[in-house]
Amino acid sequence: MAHHRSDVLAHAVTLLDTHGLAALTMRRLGAGLGVQPSAIYHHFASKQELLAAVADEILVRGARPRTADEWPDQLREVCSELRHAMLACTDGADVVATVWAFGLGAAGPVAEMEKVMADAGVPDELVAVASRTLVHYVFGHAFEEQTARQAVRLGAVERSLESLPDFDLGLDLVIDGLRARLA
Repeated sequence: MAHHRSDVLAHAVTLLDTHGLAALTMRRLGAGLGVQPSAIYHHFASKQELLAAVADEILVRGARPRTADEWPDQLREVCSELRHAMLACTDGADVVATVWAFGLGAAGPVAEMEKVMADAGVPDELVAVASRTLVHYVFGHAFEEQTARQAVRLGAVERSLESLPDFDLGLDLVIDGLRARLA
């Protein structure tokens, strides 16, 4: 049975969300689609290319409308959208952060942060550092939250999840620091 790239990608995201990153193999993906693993390579040249497409799809599915007028609120929107998109899929933070770190994809949120800051008149030398700082904060917070929740759910650890709701306060601290640097 012939499959389109979008079918393969949709099944890959479902497999990731249902069973986690360790289960997302070309063999398992092919089996789920009723094809040989080699058929997957017709659509994705490598597992890295597949993971990049999965990461981008996670971000597309998490897209939200933009409503903020001021740059600090625009940055909050981008960061919150990124966090929620990653948390909506099992191991989403791991996949998106890894793909971004390897330079394979998931570049949209950082590009949007950079544009927001450039449009706000943030000096060029701060734009790249500030966007990386923000994305590292979002990736790190989401990865910790996702990992902790999964471990607690599986009974692997006993841990309080009380520290997890501090995302917005931490984000405000970073944005306030940027604002103070600009003043």
